[in-house]
Amino acid sequence: MVSMNDREKGYEAKFAHDEELRFKATVRRNRLLGYWVADQTGKEGDEREAYAKEVIAADFEEAGDEDVFRKLRGDLPGEVSDTDIRAKMQELLAQAVMDVEKS
Repeated sequence: MVSMNDREKGYEAKFAHDEELRFKATVRRNRLLGYWVADQTGKEGDEREAYAKEVIAADFEEAGDEDVFRKLRGDLPGEVSDTDIRAKMQELLAQAVMDVEKS
């Protein structure tokens, strides 16, 4: 029979693993969002990469996704709606989760 300590350690390890995957997926999503906005605004090459890093860094301002949303909203042209931005955030999160799970 598995002792309570072993079970507790197992739960802690699973939690740590899940949090690591969530972090990796979020960073991946933010990089993809950076590329998407860079493409929308005509950034290429090093400028595109630098912008993706700015989006990743923006996510460390506060908990949740609102800091990233504000960064994107401020940098995208007005014809891109808030709904479109949030939909792209969800779409790319799903893609990032699949990418992280594959690796």
